[in-house]
Amino acid sequence: MKKQLSALLVVLALILGFGLAVPASASADSYCGITWGSLDKTVTAASSSEVVGVRTGRHDCYDRMVIDLNGAAASFSVGYAPGTKPLGSQGSGLPFMTWTGETLAITVYTNSNNYAPADRLNLTDVCGYDTFRQVSYDSSFEGYTRFGLGVRARLPFRAFALDGRLVIDVAHFW
Repeated sequence: MKKQLSALLVVLALILGFGLAVPASASADSYCGITWGSLDKTVTAASSSEVVGVRTGRHDCYDRMVIDLNGAAASFSVGYAPGTKPLGSQGSGLPFMTWTGETLAITVYTNSNNYAPADRLNLTDVCGYDTFRQVSYDSSFEGYTRFGLGVRARLPFRAFALDGRLVIDVAHFW
């Protein structure tokens, strides 16, 4: 009996000892080194530029949306819309997106009254993208130009302004 108890204690000590010496699991590592998070991103900078186009692209670790401007980068706010309901239009409150998954609400603080895309609900073809599901345009109203970016899940993203464009990257995974 004492031998069995001693053997059990030795095994437990070994298990605990190895458990303490084992490094953190691979799940603690970030996907592709991405550490962006999913909280709102806002940048304020004076600008009189207007939106002139929107384009998207696929990368190994993230999907990218670029809002082209005709001047210096504008102020912006990007964040996940509450719940899974489509975004409401600035002027009417009526939904302007058909995607009902997670949605990033993108507001560029500039007038863009001359920007008039042919298909407001599908600015670019995102079929086959890992993360993007829909790219929509709402309107430009009283200095606020608003877009919706439908994504498959609430994922880490980053948003940053470069001269002449606003870039939004959304990771494929956490």
